[in-house]
Amino acid sequence: MSDRLSGIAAFVNAAEAGSFALAAERMHLTRSAVAKSIVRLEDRLGTRLFHRTTRSQSLTEDGHAFYERCVRALAELEAGEATLSAGRRDPYGRLHVSVPVLFGRRCVAPVLLALAARYPRLELQISFTDRVTDLVEEGVDLVIRSGRLRDASAALVARKLGEQAMILVASPGYLARHGVPAGVDDLAGHQGVIYASGRRNANWPVPDTGGANGGWRDIEIAHRLRLDDLETIVSAAKADAGIARLPCWLIADEVRAGALVRVLPELSGPRVDVHLAWLRTPHLPLKMRVAIDELVTRIPPLLAIGASERC
Repeated sequence: MSDRLSGIAAFVNAAEAGSFALAAERMHLTRSAVAKSIVRLEDRLGTRLFHRTTRSQSLTEDGHAFYERCVRALAELEAGEATLSAGRRDPYGRLHVSVPVLFGRRCVAPVLLALAARYPRLELQISFTDRVTDLVEEGVDLVIRSGRLRDASAALVARKLGEQAMILVASPGYLARHGVPAGVDDLAGHQGVIYASGRRNANWPVPDTGGANGGWRDIEIAHRLRLDDLETIVSAAKADAGIARLPCWLIADEVRAGALVRVLPELSGPRVDVHLAWLRTPHLPLKMRVAIDELVTRIPPLLAIGASERC
Protein backbone atom coordinates (compact mmCIF):
# COMPACT_ATOMS: atom_id res chain seq x y z
CA MET A 1 0.00 0.00 0.00
CA SER A 2 2.80 2.44 0.85
CA ASP A 3 4.27 1.95 -2.63
CA ARG A 4 0.92 2.75 -4.22
CA LEU A 5 0.67 6.04 -2.25
CA SER A 6 4.21 7.06 -3.13
CA GLY A 7 4.27 10.16 -5.32
CA ILE A 8 0.58 11.03 -4.89
CA ALA A 9 1.23 14.13 -2.77
CA ALA A 10 3.89 15.38 -5.19
CA PHE A 11 1.59 14.79 -8.16
CA VAL A 12 -1.39 16.62 -6.60
CA ASN A 13 0.76 19.54 -5.49
CA ALA A 14 2.34 19.83 -8.94
CA ALA A 15 -1.08 19.70 -10.63
CA GLU A 16 -2.48 22.43 -8.36
CA ALA A 17 0.62 24.64 -8.36
CA GLY A 18 1.14 24.41 -12.10
CA SER A 19 4.85 23.64 -11.83
CA PHE A 20 7.24 21.24 -10.15
CA ALA A 21 9.17 24.19 -8.69
CA LEU A 22 6.15 25.63 -6.86
CA ALA A 23 5.15 22.16 -5.70
CA ALA A 24 8.64 21.71 -4.29
CA GLU A 25 8.34 24.98 -2.34
CA ARG A 26 5.02 23.90 -0.86
CA MET A 27 6.41 20.53 0.20
CA HIS A 28 9.79 21.87 1.36
CA LEU A 29 11.57 19.58 -1.12
CA THR A 30 13.88 20.15 -4.05
CA ARG A 31 12.44 20.39 -7.56
CA SER A 32 14.48 17.33 -8.49
CA ALA A 33 12.93 15.26 -5.70
CA VAL A 34 9.41 16.18 -6.81
CA ALA A 35 10.17 15.45 -10.47
CA LYS A 36 11.71 12.06 -9.68
CA SER A 37 8.75 11.12 -7.48
CA ILE A 38 6.31 11.91 -10.30
CA VAL A 39 8.39 10.05 -12.89
CA ARG A 40 8.36 6.96 -10.67
CA LEU A 41 4.59 7.33 -10.30
CA GLU A 42 4.16 7.56 -14.08
CA ASP A 43 6.35 4.50 -14.56
CA ARG A 44 4.26 2.55 -12.07
CA LEU A 45 0.99 3.64 -13.70
CA GLY A 46 2.33 3.09 -17.21
CA THR A 47 1.11 6.46 -18.50
CA ARG A 48 2.15 10.10 -18.77
CA LEU A 49 0.43 12.39 -16.27
CA PHE A 50 1.91 15.67 -17.54
CA HIS A 51 2.64 17.25 -20.90
CA ARG A 52 6.06 18.82 -20.39
CA THR A 53 7.85 21.50 -22.39
CA THR A 54 10.81 23.70 -21.46
CA ARG A 55 8.40 26.53 -20.58
CA SER A 56 5.24 24.89 -19.28
CA GLN A 57 3.53 21.77 -18.08
CA SER A 58 -0.09 20.65 -18.13
CA LEU A 59 -2.05 17.55 -17.21
CA THR A 60 -2.69 14.90 -19.83
CA GLU A 61 -6.17 13.39 -20.19
CA ASP A 62 -5.07 10.50 -17.96
CA GLY A 63 -3.52 13.05 -15.60
CA HIS A 64 -6.83 14.91 -15.24
CA ALA A 65 -8.72 11.70 -14.50
CA PHE A 66 -6.12 10.51 -12.01
CA TYR A 67 -6.00 13.93 -10.32
CA GLU A 68 -9.75 13.91 -9.63
CA ARG A 69 -9.47 10.47 -8.03
CA CYS A 70 -6.44 11.48 -5.97
CA VAL A 71 -8.13 14.62 -4.64
CA ARG A 72 -11.11 12.59 -3.43
CA ALA A 73 -8.82 10.00 -1.84
CA LEU A 74 -6.72 12.64 -0.08
CA ALA A 75 -9.89 14.35 1.16
CA GLU A 76 -10.93 11.07 2.76
CA LEU A 77 -7.51 10.69 4.37
CA GLU A 78 -7.69 14.26 5.66
CA ALA A 79 -11.14 13.62 7.07
CA GLY A 80 -9.81 10.54 8.84
CA GLU A 81 -6.93 12.50 10.31
CA ALA A 82 -9.28 15.28 11.39
CA THR A 83 -11.50 12.77 13.14
CA LEU A 84 -8.54 11.35 15.04
CA SER A 85 -7.22 14.83 15.74
CA ALA A 86 -10.54 15.89 17.21
CA GLY A 87 -10.17 13.14 19.78
CA ARG A 88 -6.85 14.50 21.01
CA ARG A 89 -6.58 17.29 23.53
CA ASP A 90 -3.47 18.90 22.05
CA PRO A 91 -3.12 20.33 18.53
CA TYR A 92 -0.11 19.22 16.54
CA GLY A 93 1.59 19.78 13.19
CA ARG A 94 2.65 22.84 11.20
CA LEU A 95 0.49 25.98 11.36
CA HIS A 96 1.35 28.72 8.85
CA VAL A 97 -0.11 32.16 9.61
CA SER A 98 0.33 35.33 7.51
CA VAL A 99 -0.05 38.69 9.28
CA PRO A 100 0.54 42.41 8.54
CA VAL A 101 4.06 43.44 9.58
CA LEU A 102 3.52 45.90 12.43
CA PHE A 103 0.11 44.75 13.67
CA GLY A 104 1.37 41.18 13.46
CA ARG A 105 4.51 41.94 15.42
CA ARG A 106 2.78 43.99 18.10
CA CYS A 107 -0.56 42.21 18.54
CA VAL A 108 -0.77 38.84 16.77
CA ALA A 109 2.66 37.30 17.35
CA PRO A 110 2.44 37.40 21.18
CA VAL A 111 -0.87 35.51 21.02
CA LEU A 112 0.49 32.85 18.66
CA LEU A 113 3.79 32.46 20.52
CA ALA A 114 1.89 31.89 23.75
CA LEU A 115 -0.21 29.28 21.94
CA ALA A 116 2.93 27.51 20.68
CA ALA A 117 4.37 27.52 24.20
CA ARG A 118 1.17 25.94 25.51
CA TYR A 119 1.19 23.14 22.90
CA PRO A 120 4.68 21.63 22.37
CA ARG A 121 3.57 19.54 19.37
CA LEU A 122 2.42 22.61 17.45
CA GLU A 123 4.89 23.84 14.81
CA LEU A 124 4.37 27.56 14.18
CA GLN A 125 5.36 29.53 11.07
CA ILE A 126 4.49 33.25 10.96
CA SER A 127 4.96 35.28 7.77
CA PHE A 128 5.04 39.06 8.25
CA THR A 129 3.96 40.90 5.09
CA ASP A 130 1.74 43.82 4.10
CA ARG A 131 0.96 42.40 0.65
CA VAL A 132 -2.06 40.23 -0.14
CA THR A 133 -1.22 36.59 0.52
CA ASP A 134 -2.38 33.76 -1.76
CA LEU A 135 -3.34 31.06 0.73
CA VAL A 136 -3.20 28.25 -1.83
CA GLU A 137 0.02 29.24 -3.60
CA GLU A 138 1.90 29.96 -0.36
CA GLY A 139 0.51 27.13 1.76
CA VAL A 140 -0.96 29.49 4.39
CA ASP A 141 -3.47 28.15 6.92
CA LEU A 142 -4.67 31.45 8.41
CA VAL A 143 -4.31 35.06 7.32
CA ILE A 144 -5.08 38.35 9.06
CA ARG A 145 -5.86 41.27 6.77
CA SER A 146 -6.84 44.91 7.20
CA GLY A 147 -9.34 46.47 4.82
CA ARG A 148 -11.63 44.90 2.24
CA LEU A 149 -11.09 41.23 1.39
CA ARG A 150 -10.48 41.58 -2.34
CA ASP A 151 -10.53 37.82 -2.93
CA ALA A 152 -13.60 37.08 -0.80
CA SER A 153 -15.37 34.07 -2.25
CA ALA A 154 -17.25 30.92 -1.33
CA ALA A 155 -13.87 29.21 -0.92
CA LEU A 156 -12.80 31.64 1.81
CA VAL A 157 -14.12 31.79 5.38
CA ALA A 158 -13.66 35.14 7.15
CA ARG A 159 -14.24 36.28 10.72
CA LYS A 160 -14.24 39.97 11.52
CA LEU A 161 -11.92 40.59 14.45
CA GLY A 162 -12.80 44.25 14.84
CA GLU A 163 -12.09 47.68 13.43
CA GLN A 164 -8.84 49.61 13.42
CA ALA A 165 -9.38 53.13 14.77
CA MET A 166 -7.10 55.92 13.55
CA ILE A 167 -6.69 58.94 15.86
CA LEU A 168 -4.82 62.25 15.84
CA VAL A 169 -2.18 62.73 18.54
CA ALA A 170 0.61 65.11 19.45
CA SER A 171 3.04 65.50 22.32
CA PRO A 172 2.26 67.82 25.26
CA GLY A 173 5.38 69.81 24.37
CA TYR A 174 4.25 70.42 20.79
CA LEU A 175 0.76 71.48 21.90
CA ALA A 176 2.17 73.81 24.57
CA ARG A 177 4.20 75.65 21.91
CA HIS A 178 1.72 75.62 19.03
CA GLY A 179 -1.65 75.48 20.75
CA VAL A 180 -4.41 72.88 20.74
CA PRO A 181 -6.52 72.93 17.53
CA ALA A 182 -10.21 73.40 18.22
CA GLY A 183 -11.45 72.32 14.80
CA VAL A 184 -10.50 71.26 11.29
CA ASP A 185 -9.69 74.80 10.19
CA ASP A 186 -7.13 75.15 12.98
CA LEU A 187 -5.04 72.31 11.49
CA ALA A 188 -3.87 74.76 8.80
CA GLY A 189 -1.56 76.33 11.34
CA HIS A 190 0.03 73.06 12.43
CA GLN A 191 2.70 70.64 11.21
CA GLY A 192 1.80 67.03 10.53
CA VAL A 193 3.95 63.93 10.65
CA ILE A 194 2.63 62.08 7.62
CA TYR A 195 2.45 58.38 6.78
CA ALA A 196 3.08 57.94 3.07
CA SER A 197 4.21 54.89 1.12
CA GLY A 198 4.94 55.11 -2.60
CA ARG A 199 2.16 57.06 -4.30
CA ARG A 200 -0.34 56.50 -1.51
CA ASN A 201 -2.42 59.55 -0.65
CA ALA A 202 -0.86 61.36 2.33
CA ASN A 203 -3.99 63.43 3.13
CA TRP A 204 -6.19 62.90 6.19
CA PRO A 205 -9.92 62.03 6.06
CA VAL A 206 -12.29 64.26 8.04
CA PRO A 207 -16.11 64.31 8.36
CA ASP A 208 -17.71 65.92 5.33
CA THR A 209 -20.27 68.00 7.21
CA GLY A 210 -21.19 69.95 4.10
CA GLY A 211 -21.86 66.94 1.94
CA ALA A 212 -25.39 65.92 1.02
CA ASN A 213 -24.92 62.41 2.40
CA GLY A 214 -22.34 63.04 5.08
CA GLY A 215 -19.31 60.77 4.71
CA TRP A 216 -15.67 61.81 4.59
CA ARG A 217 -13.42 64.16 2.65
CA ASP A 218 -9.64 64.46 2.53
CA ILE A 219 -7.71 67.47 3.80
CA GLU A 220 -4.10 68.33 3.14
CA ILE A 221 -1.92 68.92 6.20
CA ALA A 222 1.33 70.89 6.08
CA HIS A 223 4.30 68.66 6.81
CA ARG A 224 8.07 68.40 6.68
CA LEU A 225 8.24 64.73 7.67
CA ARG A 226 6.84 62.09 5.32
CA LEU A 227 7.56 58.56 6.60
CA ASP A 228 6.51 55.03 5.66
CA ASP A 229 7.09 53.47 9.09
CA LEU A 230 4.48 53.92 11.82
CA GLU A 231 6.86 53.30 14.71
CA THR A 232 9.14 56.09 13.44
CA ILE A 233 6.11 58.38 13.23
CA VAL A 234 5.35 57.60 16.89
CA SER A 235 8.92 58.53 17.84
CA ALA A 236 8.73 61.77 15.83
CA ALA A 237 5.42 62.76 17.41
CA LYS A 238 6.78 62.10 20.91
CA ALA A 239 9.77 64.30 19.99
CA ASP A 240 7.45 67.31 19.39
CA ALA A 241 7.64 67.09 15.56
CA GLY A 242 3.92 67.64 14.98
CA ILE A 243 0.47 66.05 14.89
CA ALA A 244 0.29 62.43 13.70
CA ARG A 245 -2.54 60.13 12.62
CA LEU A 246 -1.95 56.65 14.04
CA PRO A 247 -3.81 53.42 14.91
CA CYS A 248 -4.98 53.42 18.50
CA TRP A 249 -3.67 49.91 19.24
CA LEU A 250 -0.16 51.16 18.46
CA ILE A 251 -0.13 54.20 20.76
CA ALA A 252 -2.57 53.28 23.53
CA ASP A 253 0.27 52.99 26.06
CA GLU A 254 1.73 56.38 25.06
CA VAL A 255 -1.68 58.04 25.42
CA ARG A 256 -2.30 56.46 28.82
CA ALA A 257 1.15 57.54 29.99
CA GLY A 258 0.63 61.10 28.74
CA ALA A 259 3.52 60.98 26.27
CA LEU A 260 0.96 61.66 23.51
CA VAL A 261 -2.36 63.49 23.72
CA ARG A 262 -5.46 62.97 21.57
CA VAL A 263 -6.26 65.88 19.27
CA LEU A 264 -9.73 66.51 17.78
CA PRO A 265 -11.27 63.12 18.71
CA GLU A 266 -14.13 63.71 16.26
CA LEU A 267 -11.60 63.46 13.40
CA SER A 268 -10.59 59.87 14.09
CA GLY A 269 -11.61 59.03 10.52
CA PRO A 270 -13.32 56.00 8.98
CA ARG A 271 -12.42 52.74 10.67
CA VAL A 272 -10.78 49.84 8.83
CA ASP A 273 -12.09 46.28 9.21
CA VAL A 274 -9.65 43.60 10.34
CA HIS A 275 -10.43 40.00 9.32
CA LEU A 276 -9.15 36.53 10.09
CA ALA A 277 -9.56 34.27 7.04
CA TRP A 278 -8.88 30.71 5.95
CA LEU A 279 -9.78 28.34 3.12
CA ARG A 280 -13.11 26.55 3.54
CA THR A 281 -12.72 22.87 4.36
CA PRO A 282 -15.23 20.25 5.53
CA HIS A 283 -12.91 19.18 8.34
CA LEU A 284 -11.03 21.95 10.12
CA PRO A 285 -7.85 20.56 11.74
CA LEU A 286 -7.58 20.93 15.51
CA LYS A 287 -4.47 23.14 15.16
CA MET A 288 -6.51 25.66 13.14
CA ARG A 289 -9.56 25.52 15.41
CA VAL A 290 -7.43 26.22 18.47
CA ALA A 291 -5.61 29.11 16.77
CA ILE A 292 -8.85 30.61 15.44
CA ASP A 293 -10.48 30.45 18.88
CA GLU A 294 -7.46 32.10 20.48
CA LEU A 295 -7.22 34.90 17.93
CA VAL A 296 -10.97 35.57 17.99
CA THR A 297 -10.78 35.85 21.77
CA ARG A 298 -7.57 37.85 22.18
CA ILE A 299 -7.39 40.24 19.19
CA PRO A 300 -10.79 42.04 19.36
CA PRO A 301 -10.08 43.64 22.77
CA LEU A 302 -6.86 45.12 21.35
CA LEU A 303 -8.75 46.66 18.45
CA ALA A 304 -11.64 47.77 20.70
CA ILE A 305 -9.27 50.09 22.53
CA GLY A 306 -9.97 52.57 19.74
CA ALA A 307 -13.64 52.77 20.72
CA SER A 308 -12.70 54.46 23.99
CA GLU A 309 -12.20 58.21 24.24
CA ARG A 310 -9.30 57.45 26.54
CA CYS A 311 -7.68 55.22 23.89
